[in-house]
Amino acid sequence: MNILFVTSNRIGDAVLSTGLLDHLVTSHPGARITIACGPLPAPLFARVPGVERVIPLVKRRHALHWLALWAGCVGRFWDLVVDLRGSGLAWCLVAKTRRVLGPDRPAAKVHRVARLGALLGLDPPPAPTLWLGPEDEAAAARAIPPGPPVLALGPTANWLPKVWPPDRFAALAQRLTASDGILPGARFAVFGAPDERALADPVIAALPAGRVIDLVGRVDLPVAAACFRRAVFYVGNDSGLTHMAAAAGTPTLGLFGPSPPYHFAPWGSRAAVAVTEVSYERLVGAADFDHRDTKNLMGSLTVEMAEAAARDLWRRCEGRAA
Repeated sequence: MNILFVTSNRIGDAVLSTGLLDHLVTSHPGARITIACGPLPAPLFARVPGVERVIPLVKRRHALHWLALWAGCVGRFWDLVVDLRGSGLAWCLVAKTRRVLGPDRPAAKVHRVARLGALLGLDPPPAPTLWLGPEDEAAAARAIPPGPPVLALGPTANWLPKVWPPDRFAALAQRLTASDGILPGARFAVFGAPDERALADPVIAALPAGRVIDLVGRVDLPVAAACFRRAVFYVGNDSGLTHMAAAAGTPTLGLFGPSPPYHFAPWGSRAAVAVTEVSYERLVGAADFDHRDTKNLMGSLTVEMAEAAARDLWRRCEGRAA
């Protein structure tokens, strides 16, 4: 059986689609799977069982990347094409069954994972997952050696308006690891992409140097995912790393403002959000809103609000563990 799975260019959206892919893998044992996705999330799919090819879909002018993908797929009969990008590709290939995700309906407050599950009639929808190898786990063990518990931090994001101010991020991390915090004396593992160093450095500088593990730009995505499994808690802005931490099963707190949590909150019973006092609708619906502006929109999320959400999530996760 040949399956073509077309997913997102972005890390976060690609991670949210992994539950659907896992369902296909488990329900069609022995299937030969081709995955098309953006270059950034591509490494997360390298170890999917049954994967024959991972095709990085590099955007080109005049949508020529779709033509290139079609040329690479047209010579095969596909038993199933799942297109989560809503392109016309599925209708230009010889296929037995096609499942194409329709356009977003922002007014419908349905989580992305639920929308993807509905595409195949799955209720409840399958949860995001990660496929890691022993080499990823070994690299994570080197990156985060044995020692005190680890609080993982994702202080970066791909859009500046949704980056929580670094001083608040550091203050929250210090509160959570204080003697009366949920993780007294914990170490800090800080994550981010190589080009996000400027966003992460102010947080790193504000934390006790002897307890910081700086992994910004120093581990690839599969190793970062394995590192999250070694952490006991994660706090991060709305980003791909936050969705990876939740998929890894780590208690995950996402910090949200100018992005809708009802669509994109980290998924799972071990995940929660802390949301700005000013709602998403008010932030992006303002008369002067311009998505090209780099003005920060996370100001109405206080350290106290985020700490309360973190403590509540910790209590819930500890209760389940007990």
